[in-house]
Amino acid sequence: MGTAAQTPTLRWTGDSIEIIDQTRLPAQLELIDVRDVATAVDAIERLAIRGAPALGAFGALALVVGLDEAQPASTTEARAVLERLRTEIGDARPTAVNLRWAVDRTIDAALGDAAVRSVAELRRRLVSEALAISEEDARACAEIGRLGRELLAEATVIATHCNAGRLATAGTGTALAVAYAKAAGGDPVRVLAAETRPLLQGARLTAWELADAGIDVSVVADAAMVSLIAGGEVDAVIVGADRIAANGDTANKVGTLMHALAAAEAGIGFYVAAPTTTIDPAVTSGDRIVIEQRDPDEVHHAGGSRLTPIGVEAINPAFDVTPARLISAIITDAGVLHPPYGESIAAALAATRCGQPGDRRC
Repeated sequence: MGTAAQTPTLRWTGDSIEIIDQTRLPAQLELIDVRDVATAVDAIERLAIRGAPALGAFGALALVVGLDEAQPASTTEARAVLERLRTEIGDARPTAVNLRWAVDRTIDAALGDAAVRSVAELRRRLVSEALAISEEDARACAEIGRLGRELLAEATVIATHCNAGRLATAGTGTALAVAYAKAAGGDPVRVLAAETRPLLQGARLTAWELADAGIDVSVVADAAMVSLIAGGEVDAVIVGADRIAANGDTANKVGTLMHALAAAEAGIGFYVAAPTTTIDPAVTSGDRIVIEQRDPDEVHHAGGSRLTPIGVEAINPAFDVTPARLISAIITDAGVLHPPYGESIAAALAATRCGQPGDRRC
């Protein structure tokens, strides 16, 4: 069916969304044709589509799918459908801010201030705004890669956690955009990908897409990465983000915090890479970020086999929060942000959409 380089993470066909089923990787490259809301929500909840920016792009397009499925007879009915979908799709995963942001933005832009004359016109507006979100994310990824390459010019061995590459965005990624930019520029680069238990996004997804791109990548057990960092075998650690608070505290895949602590102890840089759309200025600090609790069976099982004794409970938070004090810099499409993050984040947002009236995050 092709390779990662040939197959986009998500693609709008005109009446459906074609996505890579990331739960099948790396064993099988399988596509899902999303034509109804139930399939869209299921894909989000079971992580067939994942990564904050990709979820935003997907959620926006899913609104069109939902409108087509409902077949409203009037613009009044269509508005009611969209308000239902605002919650049904927008809240399918609570921690990643881009999903609800993109859903709100697309609906609000489509309804707009001017009267909508027909359901067909409303649909055209939805498609236009949703595709704009994807295009903007692709440009943001490219800028993050450019800035990250400059910032980490002396770093050759880069550690990362989870998957913040092209599978998690509409472009080349956030954290992995730096590796792609380095490789494209002829810089030596080697990526150490933490496995990322319990669902192994690093071992399955990051390793898959980097290997496909011809970039040197090694998979490292999560706990083993700490000793590699402490032993001086890593030049820098860079991760993506699912939500960044106004003070710089960052929610990312569970396990990120231990890498940040290890980097601080070793005296190397720990960097977060994310578009400004992942910053939520309405959340003042990390302790106010809602952490998704997932099915304990994800901890109990791996590869179809049970790992734990019957009767033993499991706790499965999907994310953890890294305090801003452990973050060396936040690489965004609006520039590289440095402490104090309250000031640099506010300045960055003032120069982006979030600085404009009507953005529900502001």
